[in-house]
Amino acid sequence: MWHCVCRPEDDRVTEIIAGLYMSPLEFLVLLGAVTLVVTRWLPSAARPRVTIAAGAVLVPSAIVLGVVGVRWQMLPVLAGAAIVLPFALSPLLRRRAGRTAWRARWWLALPGSVACVGLIATGPVAAWAFPVPVFPEPSGRFAVGTRVMQWTDPHRPETATADPHDRRTVVVQLWYPARKSPASAQRAQYLGRTEHEARTVSDALARHVGLPRFLVDGIPRAHTRSVFNAPVAGGGGRFPVVLFSPGLGGVRTQNTAWAEELASHGYVVAALDHPYDSAAVVLADGRTINSRTVSTGDPDKDEKLGIGWATVRAADLSFVLTQLGRLDRGEITGPLTGRLDTGRAAVTGHSIGGGSALQAARQDRRFDAVIDLDGYPYDPTSRSLHQPALALTQAITPDTDPQYIPRLTETLKLNTVTSYRLTIPGAAHLTFMDGPLYLPPVPSIVGSLGRTESSHVVAATTLAFLDTTLRHEPDDLAAVLSAYGDLSVYSPDHSR
Repeated sequence: MWHCVCRPEDDRVTEIIAGLYMSPLEFLVLLGAVTLVVTRWLPSAARPRVTIAAGAVLVPSAIVLGVVGVRWQMLPVLAGAAIVLPFALSPLLRRRAGRTAWRARWWLALPGSVACVGLIATGPVAAWAFPVPVFPEPSGRFAVGTRVMQWTDPHRPETATADPHDRRTVVVQLWYPARKSPASAQRAQYLGRTEHEARTVSDALARHVGLPRFLVDGIPRAHTRSVFNAPVAGGGGRFPVVLFSPGLGGVRTQNTAWAEELASHGYVVAALDHPYDSAAVVLADGRTINSRTVSTGDPDKDEKLGIGWATVRAADLSFVLTQLGRLDRGEITGPLTGRLDTGRAAVTGHSIGGGSALQAARQDRRFDAVIDLDGYPYDPTSRSLHQPALALTQAITPDTDPQYIPRLTETLKLNTVTSYRLTIPGAAHLTFMDGPLYLPPVPSIVGSLGRTESSHVVAATTLAFLDTTLRHEPDDLAAVLSAYGDLSVYSPDHSR
């Protein structure tokens, strides 16, 4: 499988080879560097030919790589090549000048060769640990299109600013069933509409989690499986809608793999950027709004802050559902007019976005179902839900978080219809987003399900729930969900 991370459609030298985590050009540089080290240990007759061949591969590839852009993961490879190249070429040059080739004794050369190989090897290891994400191919029958909208609510002031005339603005990205695009069509940039926006957002996310931004420089290089502004799928049918709120400091694109999978199965996913909460929101006029949400570390204070943030997010979600209805009716210009079934709508979210989704469902009965992806319920009044609910969680014990499971269980038990909580073995908090695709596969960070299996499990379980609750497709939902983990079912009579 190949994944394009280049701007020109026909330039395949900067594509990433899935499983290798390197482009063909980077692999050629790696191959040339390793071969130059190995030539020292080849028979004398083979040494000159192999050295010339390795140099002919290495030098032009390194030059082209410098032109198209060098990832930091390749710097150790280039450094190792620069160290070994003079030693490899020196015997050839001495022979050409008619002088006797000098070669260090094996016990002197061995440590240097081992050190160079070790230095070069850190390149592919770093590329594996911090790769350019390769998005899984959606499994549904539809191709996927995407577009970005920006809407301002004239009735809600922006409480994060002192300007009394400022009104709440949200940026929304839609993923929708589309007609199949030509093979040459440019895939959508990850994290933004442009590479500049993607880098702005990537840098802000790195700051938000305290990582040096160079470590994740592969993220804005990625392209997804969808095509910007692709024509909507034919047939004239109307698609159920699924709204999504990201985690604290998260951004609208953080669950792209999940959104593309749902869209390929006939849903329209609308994911929100929440200005002053999301790490960075790039507006249509080019302004960037950075996050102002900061946890205090005090559980009581943070819960009060969380309630406030979730309240704003829940209002954002209800506003976007209203706007989607206007888009469907043609009151807002867009290709999805007449294709959105806002009468079949689900609200979802990750982390605090999941808590916000629960709050939005409580206060807005237009939402027909709710999905909470490892999110803490923020609601001081303990109001009842009246929609089917699915909560996906990692394995959490009273020692790791004594409040989360009891609060979530109370919320689901208060529901007037059946709710489900599925604990997924091997999951971590970041399992429920795109993180496993580009972060080091450390179980405590992204879980132990693997880079592609994480998104598959989250998509498969949520699709089963949405198909049952929004499309009323007959299926034994409990049996389907149970195949992925430990399921608890909360019926209105609180039986399990």
